Amino acid sequence: MHPQPEPPGRRRSSTWEGRLLGAALLLSCQVPRTTATVYPSNHELYKFDYLSSNPHHDGITRPLTKRDNPIPLIITNNCRDTLWPGIRTQNGDPPEANGFELGPGQSRHMSVGPTWQGRVWGRTNCTVSGDSATCETGDCFGKLNCQFGGTVPTTLAEFNLAGGINNQQTFYDISLVDGYNLPLGLVYHPADNTSYIPPNLVNAACIATAGYLSTSSASGVSYSNASFPLPYEHHETNAALASWCPWDLQAFPPTKPGDGVYPYPDDTVQRPVFDPCKSACAADNAPQHCCTGAYSEPARCHPSRYSRRAKAACPDAYSYAFDDASSTFIIPNGGGWEVVFCPQGRSTDIIQTFGPELSQIANGGRVTPDMLRRVMDAAYIEGTRSGGTATAAGVGVRFVVGAVAAWVGVWGWGTL
Repeated sequence: MHPQPEPPGRRRSSTWEGRLLGAALLLSCQVPRTTATVYPSNHELYKFDYLSSNPHHDGITRPLTKRDNPIPLIITNNCRDTLWPGIRTQNGDPPEANGFELGPGQSRHMSVGPTWQGRVWGRTNCTVSGDSATCETGDCFGKLNCQFGGTVPTTLAEFNLAGGINNQQTFYDISLVDGYNLPLGLVYHPADNTSYIPPNLVNAACIATAGYLSTSSASGVSYSNASFPLPYEHHETNAALASWCPWDLQAFPPTKPGDGVYPYPDDTVQRPVFDPCKSACAADNAPQHCCTGAYSEPARCHPSRYSRRAKAACPDAYSYAFDDASSTFIIPNGGGWEVVFCPQGRSTDIIQTFGPELSQIANGGRVTPDMLRRVMDAAYIEGTRSGGTATAAGVGVRFVVGAVAAWVGVWGWGTL
């Protein structure tokens, strides 16, 4: 099935599309800077330089472009099978390719402009011939090089690299608003001149596929930094993830014994390991599920059964359109990003765990030595998540609200 064009003016259900950040303070993280790899070369025109929003070259003032300051965008496939990542650019200079094949264990290093706004997702089970690609999930109108968004359901990584006051902040998230197909993680790669941010405050992950979970733990180590334990979701099991998607929202539900002849309980039917799940909005386009029409206000649009289950499996991911407060990450801009399909570990619970720390960053506070000690302390992480810090949950919910103040307008992703 290929995606159908959207009628002009239809509001998308995706995370960023319903809101624009009206007010957010410029971040200031004043701790020693860290050495990091700079992509793609060390030539003068390709260095990172975010100290000025209008750099001067040869006495000429011009906007920041990909040529001036390319931002690394790395796509990594840790899945057991070949994927065909898709990329959609909404604003700014796009990457070198919008769709390509990526084998197990492979990475592709690209770059985007410093004002880039877009999304990344994984396509599965594609049949490719030249520039044509027909995929089971995430299909791009049958094209290998995507020009539009992918067919739902897809797990999305979404970025706005130049948001906030004076375009000095990066907003990003993992979105399940249009559904889920693959585990996905985000890894921040700081640039030489960006302030240090502990990786367990920025590297979010969503793992909701049976067979991919690590051992249950309230905190753990993921990616490459053992000094900063990631706060993990620690209730889900592989057995539970095998059936988290409501039966009627499965993209490819298995046939029930006696289907069409006699009733059969859904919860006793074994599901496949790869079990993509449509969101309630993607499945029926109902206003109460898509937060549109009479339900276009947070007070009137509430999580669906799908949203509640998605949030339980992936606490840091957007589960429906008004899930801002527990899903949006806001940090100083600069540095690059890696999108990892099928990351190791478990789904993260960063926003709920580190509410005070994220609030301090999003509201312009310093990354203090005391903050660093807390985010390095597994006992603090586990105590916070078990209720040891009474105010953590409340601050976690408020951190985006406090930094943002109010959402205004429509971001305007437009027709995909």
